[in-house]
Amino acid sequence: MTATSIKPFDSAQDLADAPRVGGRQRPKDAATLILTRTGTTGAEVLMGRRAPGHVFMASKWVFPGGRIERADFTAAAGSDLAPAALRLLIHETDARRARALAMAAVRETFEETGLILGRPAPPASVVGPWREYRAAGALPDLSALTYVARAITPPGRTRRFDARFFLAPAEALLHPEPTAGSGELDEIAWLPLAEARALDLPAITRFVLDEIAAGRGGRDRPRPFVRMVRGRHLVSHD
Repeated sequence: MTATSIKPFDSAQDLADAPRVGGRQRPKDAATLILTRTGTTGAEVLMGRRAPGHVFMASKWVFPGGRIERADFTAAAGSDLAPAALRLLIHETDARRARALAMAAVRETFEETGLILGRPAPPASVVGPWREYRAAGALPDLSALTYVARAITPPGRTRRFDARFFLAPAEALLHPEPTAGSGELDEIAWLPLAEARALDLPAITRFVLDEIAAGRGGRDRPRPFVRMVRGRHLVSHD
């Protein structure tokens, strides 16, 4: 494993995205899903703009995602994580939590965009946060996910997350176009990579997007891990 500093402007942007407010919080496990497809002008990614008024990253363009829920540990899935993704995740956590992180990425994407990454299945009646997803007639397809990055929000922010970033192709979706979702994102769109990179992005979102644009998001590529150590942003690659 090697570690190098992120470019200084990235550190400054990260502080501007989420200024320090003091206090100590333990990061909460979270998961993000980067959906990609080939458009008329090349590669596209799905992104959404966070609604104004959010305490964390208001009006920023992001990938869908959110924190893990208790139900993500026990909800049914249509497939397991691919061996390469599981192997990377269990370097950091146990297999049960690794699966739950992948499930959270799928669930949060459905909640925020209406997109179903999954396999057709008979509609089922369940309680909790998976209720609408299962009622739509699907089971999550975890085998479609590639684990591509990890980032921990620096100390002192209003929210702190230990976020895992997953990548999946649009072909794994049951339908290709997003809906309004939960309303957490006030605009959702498939965007060419160049257009996406020109948006108002959090520093970590831009970093991961650049990794994808440079072709460093494959199953056999080293996974970047971004965090703050002794007041400095560091990125290591496993």
